[in-house]
Amino acid sequence: MQDNLNYAVAVEAQSAEARSEFIWKTYAHVVGAILTFAGISAYLITSGVSARLFPIVTANWLLTLGAFMLVSWGASHVAHRLESKPAQYAAFAVFVFAEALIFSPMLLMASVMKPGIIENAAAVTIMGSVGLIAVAMITRKDFSFLRGILVWGGILALVAIASSLLFGWNLGTWFSLGMIGFAGAAVLYDTSNIMHHYPADKYVAAAMGLFASIALMFWYVLQFFMSRD
Repeated sequence: MQDNLNYAVAVEAQSAEARSEFIWKTYAHVVGAILTFAGISAYLITSGVSARLFPIVTANWLLTLGAFMLVSWGASHVAHRLESKPAQYAAFAVFVFAEALIFSPMLLMASVMKPGIIENAAAVTIMGSVGLIAVAMITRKDFSFLRGILVWGGILALVAIASSLLFGWNLGTWFSLGMIGFAGAAVLYDTSNIMHHYPADKYVAAAMGLFASIALMFWYVLQFFMSRD
């Protein structure tokens, strides 16, 4: 443990060296999670697991959307609550696996429907996320005010999904675009928390929250691309 690192204090109040170390560790874990997610998804597709899950997912598509949102929301909640480092790593591992399990049938469908669409959606998601992260880091603005917007936006999105299930409405392209904007706001919010509010020992939890937002953006960017002719 470094002498200038006080784990009980928010990272914003730490020394420049301690802040840099925390931010580097957080983004290293985010990149590791993305690569692990990609590897697990590829295995699920090539092993045939995704093909077996595909009929279940397509028969309950809106439930899958709701489950994905709840898992993402739950990850962000857990990221702010866990204190133990092993518990944080365990939750992160379970979350990345759950995301890959939910994603892989859609990735399989996308690869069959429109070859190259996954790479395009991934590129757009990465560029969008990096741009938003850069905005938060360069401006150093505290985006914690977005929390209320994200909570109510998430509730409205779940209500829309539930209503679509009950009444047979088609959520359509505009819902995907709205959710891409929602995910972008979540990336800003998570990056702001990384810059200002997380304790210095919670880089695993911080990475989990940001990864959840990036995964949410990727899901709806891919949905948007798949809905276009």
